[in-house]
Amino acid sequence: MEKRVVITGLGAITPIGNDVVQMWEGIKEGKCGINEITHFDTTDFKTKLAAEVKNYNSEDYFEVKQAKRLDRSSQFAIIAAREAFKDSNITKDNADFNRIGTFISSGIGGINTIQEQAENFCNKGHNRISPMFIPMSIVNMPAGNVTIDLGVKGESISIVSACASSTNAIGEAYKTIKLGAEDIILAGGTEAAICEMGISGFENMKALSNAIDPNRASIPFDKERNGFVMGEGAGVIALEELEHAKKRGAKIYAEIIGYGATSDAYHITSPAPEGEGGARAMKRAIEDAGIKPEDVDYINAHGTSTCLNDSLETKAIKTAFGEDVAQNLTVSSTKGNTGHLLGAAGVIEAIICTKAIQESLVPPTINYKEKDEECNLDIVPNVARKKELNIVMSNSLGFGGQNASIIIKKYLD
Repeated sequence: MEKRVVITGLGAITPIGNDVVQMWEGIKEGKCGINEITHFDTTDFKTKLAAEVKNYNSEDYFEVKQAKRLDRSSQFAIIAAREAFKDSNITKDNADFNRIGTFISSGIGGINTIQEQAENFCNKGHNRISPMFIPMSIVNMPAGNVTIDLGVKGESISIVSACASSTNAIGEAYKTIKLGAEDIILAGGTEAAICEMGISGFENMKALSNAIDPNRASIPFDKERNGFVMGEGAGVIALEELEHAKKRGAKIYAEIIGYGATSDAYHITSPAPEGEGGARAMKRAIEDAGIKPEDVDYINAHGTSTCLNDSLETKAIKTAFGEDVAQNLTVSSTKGNTGHLLGAAGVIEAIICTKAIQESLVPPTINYKEKDEECNLDIVPNVARKKELNIVMSNSLGFGGQNASIIIKKYLD
């Protein structure tokens, strides 16, 4: 018999708040976390804006020696995991640490370390490459470092599927617990790619917004959108088998009931025509959840503020739900608040969905002004909306044509 999977802990560090409470307050207030890049000099760059984590000092969280051995992406992952772990009240007295997994992903990994060490190699020679270069840069290290920090010894994996990475991590963790292989899994993602190499790569492929007004840069579904704004941070949720959670008296935020993942098999960056791959992921999630399309109350869209994504995701939603149902759905993108956290975007948005269910509040699509006829859904422009939410969906679509959707439900015993 398949087991039920619930959310018992939340953790985040984001451009609009360095924990879950601050982040959620920022969502409700319509806070925009986008500003001028401070991590490096942008004089020679077209891209001037990003969504950086604010007021961050690694020494507030780590000893100096430890911080120097952790890429920024691993630091963020550990911070979010610690918060989720504490929030879930997981202890050695109420849980078997051998049955706690860690599914923490990243789309890019330790690119700050890669850039730094590449500069050392070019300027100083191979003997000046740090012995910590590989352990700090490889993409599985955020998950590995979380296991070391918390002492959890279950399955530890890092799914790399670009901007779908952390949604895939949640979905695969959900499936693993359903099958009884782990009691608890810390699932999520982390990203820290606001550096010269990271911005250059996306800028030169013309994926980033060139806006200079922070409130007109990440503008999902707006007709004037011209690219995404890179964000950084991490999110981790504690997923747990229901009976295990009840036995140890854990608080339960919500229940994961559906997951769907597909491939476009079409193009390295462009979504498939008509958004058909994303539509199939949504349909799979609905089928897995055993619900009807009209049961979904809200969708947190991938909504990147790129021309192709937003129009094709609109088409995908209409295909998956049918035109009539789609017109009655509330759909929003919170990337106007946080920017696009790449591999960490999905888990941040899953946390936002969970809080939305808890408080019966649909997050708004902020910074919206100009209507686009190709994005003619109810996108909840600019102001949060009170609405009873029982079932919500979160979408993530990644380069390489990798699509993932999860469905979260209000917990009922």
